[in-house]
Amino acid sequence: MTRLSVIFLFLIIGQISFAQQTNNDANKKNDTTIFIDNKKLTLPDVWVRNNFDYKKLLQQIKEDTTFYKAFRNLRILNFSSYNDIKMLEKSGAVKASLYSKTKQIRSNGCRTMEVLEQNITGDFFDENGNYNYLTPELYAGLFFTKDKICGENNIVKGRNLTVSDKKGMDKYKEQLKMLFFNPGKKIPGIPFIGNKLDLYDDHARKIYDYKLDIVEYQGKLCYQFSIVPKEDLSLFRKDEIVVDEMITWFEIKSLEVLARNYSLSYKAGVYSFDVSMEVEMMKIDDLTVPKVLRYKGNWDVIFKKRERALFTATLFDFKKEIQ
Repeated sequence: MTRLSVIFLFLIIGQISFAQQTNNDANKKNDTTIFIDNKKLTLPDVWVRNNFDYKKLLQQIKEDTTFYKAFRNLRILNFSSYNDIKMLEKSGAVKASLYSKTKQIRSNGCRTMEVLEQNITGDFFDENGNYNYLTPELYAGLFFTKDKICGENNIVKGRNLTVSDKKGMDKYKEQLKMLFFNPGKKIPGIPFIGNKLDLYDDHARKIYDYKLDIVEYQGKLCYQFSIVPKEDLSLFRKDEIVVDEMITWFEIKSLEVLARNYSLSYKAGVYSFDVSMEVEMMKIDDLTVPKVLRYKGNWDVIFKKRERALFTATLFDFKKEIQ
Protein backbone atom coordinates (compact mmCIF):
# COMPACT_ATOMS: atom_id res chain seq x y z
CA MET A 1 0.00 0.00 0.00
CA THR A 2 1.40 3.43 -0.95
CA ARG A 3 2.05 6.14 1.64
CA LEU A 4 -0.75 8.22 0.10
CA SER A 5 -3.17 5.30 0.43
CA VAL A 6 -2.22 4.83 4.07
CA ILE A 7 -2.80 8.50 4.83
CA PHE A 8 -6.14 8.40 3.02
CA LEU A 9 -7.17 5.32 5.02
CA PHE A 10 -6.28 7.09 8.26
CA LEU A 11 -8.39 10.08 7.22
CA ILE A 12 -11.40 7.90 6.44
CA ILE A 13 -11.04 6.03 9.74
CA GLY A 14 -10.82 9.37 11.50
CA GLN A 15 -13.90 10.72 9.77
CA ILE A 16 -15.92 7.63 10.66
CA SER A 17 -14.77 8.00 14.24
CA PHE A 18 -15.93 11.64 14.31
CA ALA A 19 -19.30 10.81 12.74
CA GLN A 20 -20.03 8.29 15.49
CA GLN A 21 -19.91 10.98 18.17
CA THR A 22 -23.32 12.26 19.22
CA ASN A 23 -22.48 15.38 21.21
CA ASN A 24 -19.71 17.93 21.80
CA ASP A 25 -18.54 16.28 25.01
CA ALA A 26 -17.97 13.04 23.18
CA ASN A 27 -16.00 14.86 20.50
CA LYS A 28 -13.75 16.46 23.10
CA LYS A 29 -12.93 13.04 24.51
CA ASN A 30 -11.55 12.04 21.13
CA ASP A 31 -9.19 15.01 20.94
CA THR A 32 -5.60 14.85 22.10
CA THR A 33 -3.43 17.76 23.18
CA ILE A 34 0.21 17.56 22.12
CA PHE A 35 3.14 19.97 22.04
CA ILE A 36 5.06 20.87 18.88
CA ASP A 37 7.93 23.34 19.25
CA ASN A 38 6.53 24.24 22.67
CA LYS A 39 3.12 25.06 21.17
CA LYS A 40 0.04 23.30 22.49
CA LEU A 41 -2.00 21.80 19.66
CA THR A 42 -5.30 19.91 19.77
CA LEU A 43 -5.58 17.03 17.29
CA PRO A 44 -8.08 14.24 16.67
CA ASP A 45 -6.95 11.29 18.77
CA VAL A 46 -7.03 8.95 15.75
CA TRP A 47 -4.29 11.02 14.08
CA VAL A 48 -1.99 10.65 17.06
CA ARG A 49 -2.65 6.93 17.46
CA ASN A 50 -1.92 6.30 13.77
CA ASN A 51 1.23 8.46 13.63
CA PHE A 52 -0.23 10.85 11.07
CA ASP A 53 2.43 13.30 9.80
CA TYR A 54 0.77 16.38 11.30
CA LYS A 55 4.10 18.18 11.82
CA LYS A 56 4.69 18.35 8.08
CA LEU A 57 1.09 19.38 7.51
CA LEU A 58 1.34 22.21 10.04
CA GLN A 59 4.53 23.49 8.45
CA GLN A 60 2.81 23.57 5.05
CA ILE A 61 -0.11 25.46 6.55
CA LYS A 62 2.23 27.97 8.16
CA GLU A 63 3.99 28.59 4.84
CA ASP A 64 0.77 28.77 2.80
CA THR A 65 0.75 31.04 -0.26
CA THR A 66 -2.45 29.74 -1.89
CA PHE A 67 -4.57 32.47 -0.27
CA TYR A 68 -2.42 35.18 -1.84
CA LYS A 69 -2.25 33.20 -5.09
CA ALA A 70 -6.05 33.16 -5.38
CA PHE A 71 -6.12 36.95 -5.50
CA ARG A 72 -3.19 37.08 -7.92
CA ASN A 73 -5.24 34.81 -10.20
CA LEU A 74 -7.72 37.67 -10.63
CA ARG A 75 -5.05 39.50 -12.63
CA ILE A 76 -5.18 36.95 -15.45
CA LEU A 77 -8.91 36.21 -15.73
CA ASN A 78 -12.10 37.68 -17.10
CA PHE A 79 -14.73 38.06 -14.39
CA SER A 80 -17.73 40.10 -13.26
CA SER A 81 -18.29 41.51 -9.79
CA TYR A 82 -21.05 42.98 -7.68
CA ASN A 83 -19.49 45.59 -5.39
CA ASP A 84 -21.36 46.83 -2.33
CA ILE A 85 -19.42 49.31 -0.14
CA LYS A 86 -20.96 51.31 2.69
CA MET A 87 -19.27 53.94 4.88
CA LEU A 88 -21.10 54.33 8.19
CA GLU A 89 -21.77 56.96 10.80
CA LYS A 90 -21.14 56.15 14.46
CA SER A 91 -24.87 55.46 14.79
CA GLY A 92 -24.66 52.88 12.01
CA ALA A 93 -26.43 55.05 9.44
CA VAL A 94 -24.96 55.04 5.93
CA LYS A 95 -23.17 58.30 5.11
CA ALA A 96 -21.64 57.27 1.77
CA SER A 97 -21.93 54.23 -0.45
CA LEU A 98 -21.16 52.66 -3.79
CA TYR A 99 -23.02 49.83 -5.41
CA SER A 100 -21.85 48.68 -8.81
CA LYS A 101 -21.56 45.85 -11.26
CA THR A 102 -18.23 45.69 -13.04
CA LYS A 103 -16.67 43.44 -15.64
CA GLN A 104 -12.95 42.82 -16.04
CA ILE A 105 -11.75 42.01 -19.54
CA ARG A 106 -8.44 40.26 -20.08
CA SER A 107 -7.14 40.32 -23.65
CA ASN A 108 -3.70 40.17 -25.29
CA GLY A 109 -1.95 40.09 -21.92
CA CYS A 110 -3.73 43.22 -20.65
CA ARG A 111 -6.78 43.85 -18.49
CA THR A 112 -9.37 46.62 -18.49
CA MET A 113 -12.64 47.11 -16.62
CA GLU A 114 -16.14 48.16 -17.65
CA VAL A 115 -18.63 49.66 -15.19
CA LEU A 116 -22.00 48.14 -16.15
CA GLU A 117 -24.05 49.63 -13.32
CA GLN A 118 -23.23 52.14 -10.60
CA ASN A 119 -25.07 53.97 -7.83
CA ILE A 120 -23.22 56.39 -5.51
CA THR A 121 -24.45 58.24 -2.42
CA GLY A 122 -22.87 60.76 -0.06
CA ASP A 123 -19.27 61.94 -0.26
CA PHE A 124 -17.86 58.65 -1.53
CA PHE A 125 -15.70 60.57 -4.02
CA ASP A 126 -14.20 64.05 -3.87
CA GLU A 127 -14.72 66.68 -6.57
CA ASN A 128 -11.84 65.20 -8.59
CA GLY A 129 -13.26 61.70 -8.57
CA ASN A 130 -10.82 60.37 -5.98
CA TYR A 131 -11.89 58.24 -3.03
CA ASN A 132 -12.64 60.20 0.12
CA TYR A 133 -11.97 57.11 2.24
CA LEU A 134 -9.10 54.65 2.48
CA THR A 135 -11.28 51.54 2.79
CA PRO A 136 -12.79 51.76 -0.73
CA GLU A 137 -9.40 52.76 -2.09
CA LEU A 138 -7.98 49.48 -0.80
CA TYR A 139 -11.02 47.64 -2.14
CA ALA A 140 -10.40 49.15 -5.57
CA GLY A 141 -6.81 47.92 -5.44
CA LEU A 142 -8.12 44.37 -5.10
CA PHE A 143 -11.05 44.28 -7.51
CA PHE A 144 -11.05 47.33 -9.80
CA THR A 145 -8.90 48.12 -12.80
CA LYS A 146 -8.10 51.69 -13.78
CA ASP A 147 -7.08 52.31 -17.41
CA LYS A 148 -5.25 49.40 -19.08
CA ILE A 149 -2.77 47.23 -17.17
CA CYS A 150 -0.44 44.90 -19.07
CA GLY A 151 2.29 42.38 -18.39
CA GLU A 152 0.88 40.85 -15.19
CA ASN A 153 0.98 37.23 -14.08
CA ASN A 154 -0.23 35.15 -11.15
CA ILE A 155 3.19 33.98 -9.94
CA VAL A 156 3.69 34.30 -6.18
CA LYS A 157 7.00 32.46 -5.77
CA GLY A 158 9.67 35.02 -5.02
CA ARG A 159 7.07 37.78 -4.74
CA ASN A 160 7.34 38.95 -1.15
CA LEU A 161 5.24 41.71 0.30
CA THR A 162 7.62 44.20 1.92
CA VAL A 163 7.58 47.74 3.30
CA SER A 164 11.34 48.29 3.17
CA ASP A 165 11.16 50.38 -0.02
CA LYS A 166 7.97 52.31 0.78
CA LYS A 167 7.11 55.44 2.73
CA GLY A 168 4.05 57.32 3.92
CA MET A 169 0.68 56.15 2.64
CA ASP A 170 2.25 53.61 0.26
CA LYS A 171 3.91 51.95 3.24
CA TYR A 172 0.66 51.91 5.18
CA LYS A 173 -1.21 50.33 2.24
CA GLU A 174 1.44 47.65 1.93
CA GLN A 175 1.13 46.86 5.64
CA LEU A 176 -2.61 46.44 5.19
CA LYS A 177 -1.99 44.08 2.26
CA MET A 178 0.34 42.03 4.45
CA LEU A 179 -2.30 41.92 7.16
CA PHE A 180 -4.91 40.77 4.64
CA PHE A 181 -2.91 38.22 2.65
CA ASN A 182 -0.70 36.89 5.46
CA PRO A 183 -2.78 37.02 8.65
CA GLY A 184 -0.81 35.58 11.52
CA LYS A 185 2.57 36.76 10.24
CA LYS A 186 4.75 39.50 11.74
CA ILE A 187 4.35 42.88 10.05
CA PRO A 188 7.29 45.29 10.42
CA GLY A 189 6.85 48.99 11.04
CA ILE A 190 3.56 48.95 12.95
CA PRO A 191 4.11 50.47 16.42
CA PHE A 192 3.03 48.42 19.43
CA ILE A 193 1.49 45.47 17.56
CA GLY A 194 3.82 44.43 14.70
CA ASN A 195 5.27 41.54 16.70
CA LYS A 196 1.93 40.65 18.28
CA LEU A 197 0.52 39.71 14.89
CA ASP A 198 2.85 36.71 14.63
CA LEU A 199 0.73 33.70 15.59
CA TYR A 200 3.56 31.19 15.29
CA ASP A 201 6.34 32.51 17.52
CA ASP A 202 7.14 31.53 21.12
CA HIS A 203 5.23 34.47 22.52
CA ALA A 204 2.03 33.50 20.68
CA ARG A 205 1.93 30.00 22.22
CA LYS A 206 1.41 31.64 25.63
CA ILE A 207 -1.83 33.34 24.61
CA TYR A 208 -3.34 31.27 21.76
CA ASP A 209 -4.75 27.77 21.37
CA TYR A 210 -4.31 25.86 18.11
CA LYS A 211 -6.56 23.11 16.76
CA LEU A 212 -6.32 21.01 13.61
CA ASP A 213 -9.22 18.82 12.55
CA ILE A 214 -11.04 17.26 9.60
CA VAL A 215 -14.51 18.65 8.90
CA GLU A 216 -16.96 18.82 6.04
CA TYR A 217 -17.05 22.09 4.13
CA GLN A 218 -19.47 22.58 1.22
CA GLY A 219 -19.86 18.83 0.86
CA LYS A 220 -16.15 17.96 0.91
CA LEU A 221 -13.80 16.77 3.63
CA CYS A 222 -11.12 19.33 4.43
CA TYR A 223 -8.64 20.34 7.10
CA GLN A 224 -9.81 23.01 9.49
CA PHE A 225 -7.10 24.93 11.33
CA SER A 226 -8.23 27.33 14.04
CA ILE A 227 -6.35 29.77 16.26
CA VAL A 228 -8.17 31.41 19.18
CA PRO A 229 -7.05 33.12 22.41
CA LYS A 230 -6.76 30.93 25.49
CA GLU A 231 -9.75 31.12 27.80
CA ASP A 232 -7.86 31.49 31.09
CA LEU A 233 -5.66 34.49 30.26
CA SER A 234 -4.81 37.12 32.83
CA LEU A 235 -5.77 40.74 32.15
CA PHE A 236 -2.17 41.47 31.23
CA ARG A 237 -2.14 38.67 28.65
CA LYS A 238 -5.54 39.69 27.27
CA ASP A 239 -4.10 43.10 26.44
CA GLU A 240 -1.63 41.36 24.11
CA ILE A 241 -4.32 39.77 21.93
CA VAL A 242 -4.67 41.17 18.43
CA VAL A 243 -6.20 38.19 16.60
CA ASP A 244 -9.56 37.33 18.18
CA GLU A 245 -10.06 34.34 15.89
CA MET A 246 -8.69 32.86 12.69
CA ILE A 247 -10.20 29.78 11.07
CA THR A 248 -8.99 28.42 7.74
CA TRP A 249 -10.35 25.52 5.70
CA PHE A 250 -7.82 23.71 3.47
CA GLU A 251 -8.47 21.29 0.62
CA ILE A 252 -7.03 17.94 1.71
CA LYS A 253 -5.08 16.96 -1.43
CA SER A 254 -3.74 20.31 -2.62
CA LEU A 255 -3.81 22.21 0.71
CA GLU A 256 -5.29 25.19 -1.10
CA VAL A 257 -7.35 27.55 1.04
CA LEU A 258 -11.09 26.95 0.59
CA ALA A 259 -12.20 29.67 2.98
CA ARG A 260 -10.90 31.83 5.78
CA ASN A 261 -12.61 33.80 8.56
CA TYR A 262 -10.68 36.09 10.85
CA SER A 263 -11.26 38.94 13.23
CA LEU A 264 -8.73 41.33 14.75
CA SER A 265 -9.00 44.11 17.30
CA TYR A 266 -6.67 46.32 19.28
CA LYS A 267 -6.60 49.68 21.03
CA ALA A 268 -3.50 51.81 21.47
CA GLY A 269 -2.77 55.46 22.06
CA VAL A 270 -2.45 56.46 18.40
CA TYR A 271 -4.85 54.06 16.73
CA SER A 272 -7.49 51.39 17.25
CA PHE A 273 -9.21 48.86 15.04
CA ASP A 274 -11.85 46.17 15.13
CA VAL A 275 -12.20 44.33 11.83
CA SER A 276 -13.53 40.99 10.63
CA MET A 277 -13.28 39.29 7.25
CA GLU A 278 -14.84 36.27 5.60
CA VAL A 279 -13.45 34.92 2.32
CA GLU A 280 -14.89 32.03 0.30
CA MET A 281 -13.00 30.51 -2.63
CA MET A 282 -14.06 28.58 -5.72
CA LYS A 283 -12.30 26.64 -8.47
CA ILE A 284 -12.10 27.74 -12.11
CA ASP A 285 -10.52 24.82 -13.94
CA ASP A 286 -7.10 24.57 -12.27
CA LEU A 287 -7.21 28.03 -10.63
CA THR A 288 -8.57 28.93 -7.19
CA VAL A 289 -10.17 32.37 -6.98
CA PRO A 290 -12.12 34.36 -4.36
CA LYS A 291 -15.88 33.98 -4.77
CA VAL A 292 -17.23 36.10 -1.93
CA LEU A 293 -15.47 38.50 0.41
CA ARG A 294 -17.26 40.13 3.34
CA TYR A 295 -15.70 42.83 5.49
CA LYS A 296 -16.78 44.75 8.56
CA GLY A 297 -14.34 47.23 10.00
CA ASN A 298 -13.96 50.11 12.41
CA TRP A 299 -10.52 51.65 12.61
CA ASP A 300 -8.84 54.90 13.54
CA VAL A 301 -5.27 56.02 12.82
CA ILE A 302 -3.66 59.25 14.00
CA PHE A 303 -4.04 62.09 11.45
CA LYS A 304 -6.82 60.13 9.73
CA LYS A 305 -10.56 60.22 10.28
CA ARG A 306 -12.10 57.13 11.85
CA GLU A 307 -13.62 54.86 9.23
CA ARG A 308 -16.52 52.47 9.78
CA ALA A 309 -17.26 50.37 6.75
CA LEU A 310 -19.05 47.32 5.43
CA PHE A 311 -18.41 45.79 2.07
CA THR A 312 -19.22 42.66 0.11
CA ALA A 313 -17.56 41.60 -3.12
CA THR A 314 -19.35 38.89 -5.10
CA LEU A 315 -17.32 37.57 -8.04
CA PHE A 316 -18.70 35.40 -10.82
CA ASP A 317 -18.66 34.58 -14.55
CA PHE A 318 -14.95 33.73 -14.56
CA LYS A 319 -13.33 32.94 -17.88
CA LYS A 320 -9.75 32.39 -18.92
CA GLU A 321 -8.20 34.65 -21.52
CA ILE A 322 -8.61 33.25 -25.02
CA GLN A 323 -5.15 32.74 -26.47
